[in-house]
Amino acid sequence: MPSRLPILFILITLMIDAMGIGLIMPVMPDLIREVSGGSLSQAAVWGGILAACFAVMQFLFGPLVGNLSDRYGRRPVLLVSLGVMALDYLVMAVAGTIWLLLIGRIVGGITAATQSAATAYVADISAPEEKSARFGLVSAAFGIGFVLGPVIGGLLGELGPRAPFYAAAALAAANLLFGLFVLPETVTDRIRRSFEWRRANPFGAFRQMGRLPGLTRMMVFFFLYEFAFMVYPTTWAYFTQAQFGWTPATIGMSLAVFGISMAAVQGGLIRIILRRLGERRTIYFGLSFSVLSLALLGVLQNGSVALVLIPLCALGAVVSPALQGIMSRRADDNQQGELQGAMTSVRSIALILSPLVMTRIFSLFTGKAAPIYLPGAPFLLAAALVVACAIVFVARPRAPAPT
Repeated sequence: MPSRLPILFILITLMIDAMGIGLIMPVMPDLIREVSGGSLSQAAVWGGILAACFAVMQFLFGPLVGNLSDRYGRRPVLLVSLGVMALDYLVMAVAGTIWLLLIGRIVGGITAATQSAATAYVADISAPEEKSARFGLVSAAFGIGFVLGPVIGGLLGELGPRAPFYAAAALAAANLLFGLFVLPETVTDRIRRSFEWRRANPFGAFRQMGRLPGLTRMMVFFFLYEFAFMVYPTTWAYFTQAQFGWTPATIGMSLAVFGISMAAVQGGLIRIILRRLGERRTIYFGLSFSVLSLALLGVLQNGSVALVLIPLCALGAVVSPALQGIMSRRADDNQQGELQGAMTSVRSIALILSPLVMTRIFSLFTGKAAPIYLPGAPFLLAAALVVACAIVFVARPRAPAPT
């Protein structure tokens, strides 16, 4: 069996995770209104509840899934999750009540927590010097999924609000069949670890990771950076309409350019940057471009210049894969699932909190009572958070006091 097939399966799995979210976004307002009978504003409230439940489940179950994969293997965890995911999308496709949709999103959040097992699989099959570049491929798969998902979902939505759910179920089922034939197990008796409930929850996983040198500091860095980077999907549509008067078509095109730029950076360019700069300097490189691009967007008045800036913004995407590579090498082989599970939970916390904060900041600086009219305020906050990331990264842990 060609050695590239397993990693291809992993990348497709992660792309489907991202596509599954974006695929149903264009039709969720219509579907919620159909099953609840409410107005568009009421549908928006339910949409927020469904999104929050999805993220909370990822936070809670990321470490559990990662620990299960450390004990029972990556293969069964990934394949079972794909099967449940396919069934979940089918249930949502035929759901007749808002409560069934809610249950579907809860189950969907749990199955999407398999990101930890999938990323741990990549760590298993990668040499130490390959990890950062391959984590870049992982991020690129997400980027491609986020680009393709809304586009395909919007097209399928013309057939009805339930069509994208059937498509997502078919994708998950097809990838399950692919995995059955091409995915070998990577967890051997040498690295297999017993399952412990005290480690299989986000707080227990955080404590365990905190015992490894420097990982607590890097988890803080990871959270701040993910929180800051969420400003793009969270506020971009509102910001560009308020600041530049962009139409939905222009906004969609700009998001596609951003996703393609992200995929190009994380899937290809990062290898060149890592080879020339190494992981630590790659992080400095990405942080520099992130601060610059976010600060410029915060004060920019010209929409054409914003479009040109998009590839510059995407260069900041080298940070997370390089950081993951450093963190992965600090954890033992039998802790890779646990580490990736903890990181999934950290990302989920950012996914829960950042939209609330960033949209609130946007509202405060664009409303009638705004001290100044500044639609780019969330981007300035994000730039400040990236500066905080740099401070956390360069800080050295204190040496233990002499006894």
